[in-house]
Amino acid sequence: MSQIRQIAAEMVAPGKGVLAADESIGTMDKRLEKAGVEPTEENRRAYRELLAGTPGLSEGASGIILSDETMRQSFADGTPFPDATRAVGVLPGIKVDTGAKPFPGLPGETITEGLDNLPARMAEYAEMGAAFAKWRAVITISSGPDGELPTDAAIRANAHALARYAAACQEAGVVPIVEPEVLMDGSHSLERCAEVTAAVHAAVFRELADLNVDPAGMILKPNMVIEGTEYGRESTPEQVAAAAVEVLKRNLPDDLAGVAFLSGGQSPERATANLAAMQAHETPWPLTFSFGRALVDPALKAWHGESSLVGAGQDALSERVRANAAAVRGEFQPA
Repeated sequence: MSQIRQIAAEMVAPGKGVLAADESIGTMDKRLEKAGVEPTEENRRAYRELLAGTPGLSEGASGIILSDETMRQSFADGTPFPDATRAVGVLPGIKVDTGAKPFPGLPGETITEGLDNLPARMAEYAEMGAAFAKWRAVITISSGPDGELPTDAAIRANAHALARYAAACQEAGVVPIVEPEVLMDGSHSLERCAEVTAAVHAAVFRELADLNVDPAGMILKPNMVIEGTEYGRESTPEQVAAAAVEVLKRNLPDDLAGVAFLSGGQSPERATANLAAMQAHETPWPLTFSFGRALVDPALKAWHGESSLVGAGQDALSERVRANAAAVRGEFQPA
C-alpha cells in the first residue's frame, strides 16, 4: 500500500473523523469578535492551540485541518503546530485554496482560487509536516431572473480545479480532501439538493479520473443531502441519510478511501443525528465526519478568550467529538 493510501486509511479509521479548524483569518476574526474575543494573531493562535491540545482528541479525531497561518505558528511551549499535533496522535492537514471568488461571466456563482504555484506550495507544506490537505469548492442552488443555479459551466470549472489540486497533492505525497460543497442556503427541497449534488459528484470524479488521481489515496468531503435553510420543513435524519447514500452510490468508485461529511451550517446536534443515521446503510467506504462549526462553536463559546476557561472550551470540544465518534461507530444515543 502506498504512503498516501496508508494515510488516507488512517484518517477514516473506525470511530474517527477529521476536525476542521482552518478558517481564514477574516472568518476567524469575525467568530472571535462574536464570542467577545479581540481578533488578534495571538488569540487566533491560542484558540487553535486550545483545540489541537484538547486531551484525548486522538480518540475521536484522526486529523486536524489548519490554515496557513496556524501551520506556521507554535504552541505556547515553542513546539510547531504540526509537530505538536503529531505528538498526540493527530495528523496535521492544511487548507490550500485561497477562497471562493465571484465567477466572471456567471453571476451568482463562484470559482475557488489557489492553483497558481500549487505544486511548489504542496512540496513546502509536505516538508513542514502536512499529511493531508483540503480544497473547498462552493456550489449555490437558486432560482431567479437569470435562470437556475448552478450552471453546468460552474460545476465543470470547480470540478476541474478540485482535480488539479488533488493531483498536485498526491504528487507531493499528501492526501487530498476533495470538498465540493453544495450550500444549504436557499429554499430548495431535499430532492433538488440530491439532484445537484449528484451532478457535482459526477463532474468531480470524471475530472479526477482524467488526471489519474488515485481514489484510494483521497477522501471526499461532501455536503449532506438536505433541504435549504428557507425550505420550511426539516427532513428527518433517516431521510437525509437515505438520500445522501443514494447520491454517493451513483458516482463514487468502490476503492475510494472514505467519505467525511461536512456539517455545512447545521446545528451540532442535527449534524450528529444525520451522521448517525448514515451508519444504518451499507457502503463500500466508511462514512465519517469532517466538521468545523459543529465541533468548534461550542468550544469557542465556552472559552470566549479567558485563559481560566481553556479547560471548559476543551471539554465542550471533547463532548462533540465523542458524540460524532459514537455516531460513526453506531453507538450514538440522542439526548
